Amino acid sequence: MVRSFLLLLFLFLLPRQENSEMSHRLLEQNALPPGISRTAFGKTGDDAAVDLYTLENSKGMLVRIMTYGATVTEIRVPDRDGRAGNVVLGFDNLAQYLAGCPYFGATVGRVANRIARGRFTLDGAEYQLATNNGPNHLHGGLKGFDKVLWTATPLAGAPEPLVRFAYRSPDGEENYPGNLSCTVTFTLTDDNGLRIEYSASTDKATPVNMTNHSYFNLGGPGTRTILGHMLMIEADRYTPIDETLIPTGELAPVKGTPMDFTRPAAIGSKFDKVQGGYDHNYVLNSGGSTVPVLAARVSEPRSGRVLEVLTTEPGLQFYSGNFLDGTLRGNGGVYPRNYGFSLEAQHFPDSVNHPAFPSTTLRPGQVYRQVTVYRFSADR
Repeated sequence: MVRSFLLLLFLFLLPRQENSEMSHRLLEQNALPPGISRTAFGKTGDDAAVDLYTLENSKGMLVRIMTYGATVTEIRVPDRDGRAGNVVLGFDNLAQYLAGCPYFGATVGRVANRIARGRFTLDGAEYQLATNNGPNHLHGGLKGFDKVLWTATPLAGAPEPLVRFAYRSPDGEENYPGNLSCTVTFTLTDDNGLRIEYSASTDKATPVNMTNHSYFNLGGPGTRTILGHMLMIEADRYTPIDETLIPTGELAPVKGTPMDFTRPAAIGSKFDKVQGGYDHNYVLNSGGSTVPVLAARVSEPRSGRVLEVLTTEPGLQFYSGNFLDGTLRGNGGVYPRNYGFSLEAQHFPDSVNHPAFPSTTLRPGQVYRQVTVYRFSADR
C-alpha cells in the first residue's frame, strides 16, 4: 500500500510528458509476469529498439535474451560453492553484436550449419544461396535469423518464466522459398534448465533447421579454455567432413577415433589429432525423438558446474571454438582460441543435398518442431 502511494506521488510530481512516459514504462514493467524483467539494450543501425529480457528463478539461475537475433547474451548459474557466474560468451552492449561476432548465443536459421556451395534443388526448382563461409552457405546466409529483430512476448500464467520470440521470414529472404512463420520460446525451469522450443510453418516447401549457437565455458569469466572440460556425447556415429566442413554422406563409427566421446573425456585429450579442431556433427543414438532425451553431458572440474543437453533432434554439432583468435573482448574478457564450445542440436549439415539424411524439408500444412534443454547443476 505504501509502495503504491509513493509511486503515484512520484508520477504526480513529474512534468506531464515525462509523467506519461514514465508511467507507461512502469506499467509495462509491472505487467510482466513474475521472474521476468525487461530493459532497453540499444538501437540497431536503422534506429529500431532492441529489448533485453531477464529470466530468473529461485535456484540462483539467470538468463538474458535480446530481441536482436533472439540471442542469449548471458546465463548465470551457481558453481559447487553456490557462487553464480556467467557461463556463455557474449558482449555487454549491442554495438559489439552489430559490429560482427561468431553467432554468440544467437538463434540461427533458416538453415543452421552448412549447405554445400549454397545450392539445393527442391521440387524441381534450383536455388542459389549466399556463400558466406568459404564456398558454402552457413547459418542462413548474409542476414540470417541471428541478424533480424524478433518480437518478444512474455507469457502470463505460465508456471515458470517464459518469453516467446516470433519472426516472419518473407518468401525470397536470403533466396529461400516460402513465407516462414517462426517462434522460439525460452523457458527458465525450476531445475535450472533453459528450455528452447522452436516452431515454424510455411506456405511453400522450404528447408528449415534452426538451433541456438551459445558458446559455453563452465569455468566462468576470465578462466581457462574449454580443453579441460569433460565431455560425453550419446553418439556412436558421426558424419565425416571434407576440407570445407561439408559431410561426405558417410555415417562413420566414432570408436577408435578422436571423435569418440561415448565415455567422458577431456575435450583437449584428443584435440591435437583433429585437424582444425572439432566442428563435427554427431549422429545421436536416439535418432531424434518426440521428447527431449540426453544427448551430451559436460563438466568442469574446478567449478564443479555440469551442463546436460537434452533434445528431440537427431544430430548434435560439437564445435570447440576453433575460430576464436583473441581479437574479441566480451563480458568474460578476451576470447582466445578454444575459449568456448557449442553443442548445437539440429539436423545434419547439408541435409538438403543428402537424401539419406533426416529431411529438413518443411511443407505447407506441416509444423516444424524442435525442443532442446540446456540443464545446469554442480558436482559436490
